[in-house]
Amino acid sequence: MSIPDTRPPLGGLPEGGQIRRLALVGAKGAVGRCRDFTRQALQDWQWLPGVTDEQQAVAEDVLLLVSELVTNANLHAGGAVELLLHGTRERLRVEVSDESRQEPVPRKPYQAARPGGHGLQIIARLSTAWGTQPRPTGKSVWIEVATP
Repeated sequence: MSIPDTRPPLGGLPEGGQIRRLALVGAKGAVGRCRDFTRQALQDWQWLPGVTDEQQAVAEDVLLLVSELVTNANLHAGGAVELLLHGTRERLRVEVSDESRQEPVPRKPYQAARPGGHGLQIIARLSTAWGTQPRPTGKSVWIEVATP
């Protein structure tokens, strides 16, 4: 017996979900542009403004995660080249592509009081899953967040 889905509908998403891409090659202010792009998608998909406190909190977490992914690509991988958002009723997948083949590595040992080096800790804590995927010209770092 399956449990009925009682979540508020995300009426802005078509059946099967939707993919949105933002090219970032040579773009200035990539972090802000990616947050604005993501915020617009979340509004279109009716994650923002949140119907519930949980939905609002998850949407705000997504904006922070986008900032962390793009910032990490800019600081450690030569710059982000594309942001991809894939929203479905079940989850949101965010991918940030760059031209580096080097995998992100958490700082060891992790020291919460030390400045910097917190991006991957934030990503691991706020997403339901994260990882990397090789691309012909680099890689994508992706995260997934369950639909609230």
